[in-house]
Order: sequence, then C-alpha cells, then structure tokens
Amino acid sequence: MLDTYEEALMDFLLPMVNENRLALIEQVLSNRTRYVTVMLEDIYQPQNASAVLRTCDCFGIQDVHVVENRNSFNLNPEVELGAAQWLSVNKYSNKTNNTPAAIGRLREMGYRIVATTPHNEHLKLENFDLSKGKAAIMLGTEMQGLSENAMDMADEYLKIPMVGFTESFNISVSAAIILHHLNFNLRKSDIDWRLEDTEIKNIRLQWIRNSVKNINIIEKEFKKKFGF
Repeated sequence: MLDTYEEALMDFLLPMVNENRLALIEQVLSNRTRYVTVMLEDIYQPQNASAVLRTCDCFGIQDVHVVENRNSFNLNPEVELGAAQWLSVNKYSNKTNNTPAAIGRLREMGYRIVATTPHNEHLKLENFDLSKGKAAIMLGTEMQGLSENAMDMADEYLKIPMVGFTESFNISVSAAIILHHLNFNLRKSDIDWRLEDTEIKNIRLQWIRNSVKNINIIEKEFKKKFGF
C-alpha cells in the first residue's frame, strides 16, 4: 500500500490523463524555477494582472506573490488563457498594508528583494547579477509604481534602460522584458535553478488534478472508496 494520500491519489488519477498531457507536464516541470519569483503590489487592471501571469508561465516562473492593499487582484480569462492554474499564486490581503508581510515572507524564503524603478541612478537590467542569490522582482501599480513602503524595504533597485520620452513601460511589458532577460541568463548559467524533487512531486499532483475533469467529484469518490 502506498504511504500517503497524495501518492495514492496520484496512482488513482494517472490513468485518467492522456499520455500527451503527461509528457507535457514532465517537460514543463523540468523547466520550472523558483530561483526567480515575482511580487505584484496592488495591480488593479485585470488585463495587466493576467498578462503578467501568462508571462510567468511562459518563462517557467512557478511562484507569483500578489499583494492586495487597496485593489483586488482580478484576471481576464481572454488574456490569462488559463495560466493561473499552472502557477502557485500566493495572496496577501488580510491587512490594510500587506506589503511588509509579503516582503517578510519572501525574505524568509531566501529571496533578495528587488524593486523595479525607472530612475536612472539604479542598476540596469543587463548588469543584474543572478549569481548573488534568489531574486524576488517587485512590480507596482500601473500609474504610481511601487509604494514607498516597498521601495524602502527593497534590497536592490532595478531599471530597464529606455531612450524615449515616456518614463516607463506598461507593467506587463516590464515583466516580460525583465523575465525574458533573467530567464535567458539563468538557463545559460551554472546556477542550480531547477525545482527540488519534493517541489516537483507536489506541483505534478496539482497539475494532474487540473487535468482531470470533475476532479472534486472524483476525489470525493476516491476518499470514500479507499477510506481517506
């Protein structure tokens, strides 16, 4: 008999998922990382929130940390295209100001906190050193950027070089540029950026669940049948 509920459930669900989906799950898992993560502070436009999640999925970023202070984090299904179900989205919304809690949690997880900013005196994206350790990239609201609180708590400051009249990119464009650059450099480096075996196991089960129709009904029947 299998040792845990999760192992037994995996065994039960696997025959319900076609081989092509299983192969895709393994391929995507092999390219997932938690070495870089993204924190979104108070994003209020669903199309931007959705585009950032879609970008994270496309570049293999597994975790997104969502801070809700004044604004709720809502998605646009036509933009997001189901990306959220393949990501680990962590929300911080219990307090009036949830930014310190989110940053504190990221620090506990070993991340250096990196604030994105348009100001010229800060580090350019091409000079960002991934070898210094795991990085949490903070992105702020569409109009004002990151809050003073987030800026004050950051360990490092990162800018995308620009030469036009406009001061900054749209948040979803900024996320795409930054993650493309970091993703490219990370994967050609000697850094151990891949998920650990336990992480792979847990995410695999969640993705298998996401791939099975009527999973809530099926899992309820599984528990009844096997006494869980």
